[in-house]
Amino acid sequence: MYHPALFKGMNVVVTGGGRGIGLEVARQFLDCGARVLVHMGRTIDRERHDFLELAASEGRAFLCAADFLVPGGVESLADEVRSRFESLEALVNNAGTMVGRFAAAELTDEDYRTVVQLNQTSVVEMTRAMLPLLRKGTHPAIVNTVSISARSGGSTGSSVYSATKAFVSTYSKALARELAPEGIRVNCVSPGTIATDFHARYSSPEKLEATRKTIPLARLGTAEDCAPAYLFLASHALSGYITGQVLEVNGGQLMC
Repeated sequence: MYHPALFKGMNVVVTGGGRGIGLEVARQFLDCGARVLVHMGRTIDRERHDFLELAASEGRAFLCAADFLVPGGVESLADEVRSRFESLEALVNNAGTMVGRFAAAELTDEDYRTVVQLNQTSVVEMTRAMLPLLRKGTHPAIVNTVSISARSGGSTGSSVYSATKAFVSTYSKALARELAPEGIRVNCVSPGTIATDFHARYSSPEKLEATRKTIPLARLGTAEDCAPAYLFLASHALSGYITGQVLEVNGGQLMC
């Protein structure tokens, strides 16, 4: 755990913070003193953990809902951020999901648009909307979630999802170069096979066990394994000379 004052008084936005990796990232930012606007997903009525309720009651967390699939959905979240913060130190673009496993010959136009909107377009839209606030930050940083599948191509049925993650990876590198003169750093965290409800939905127990056996550290990852990488890349004190990088967190599953 990082120092409890590492992000003291700093404003942070975490999209896709209602569960899994995003939830743990929000928790650790809060534990390190940040004020965190947490995008809970399409609805705020999902199960809310005690630490979020406590932080919200103390004015340290702001829980918001926005549907990134509907027109204006990303902008509605951006409006919530603008209403709370005058500047931003860190934007974590974590929202996204596989949606489903689609064979190439059976992928519909709607399936394609949905996967691209959630995992690719929303990142571009949210980044664009937050840049004015980031430019007002002291040492601003953007941390985007990609995936091991951006490099490996993923498994059967995840081709479009994997491609969107590769897009975000390349977009982040280009953005890092563009924004470097303004002091805004841009990096990615690339989780491997992480034991969250993402894989509970899209991978069978047999598939996960087969994957586990290929991982040098001999276990699946956890959200707790991933979250410190986000804080590291968001912190000027810890990573102020790092930009345009993809940090792989996968137990050795993929060694670049």
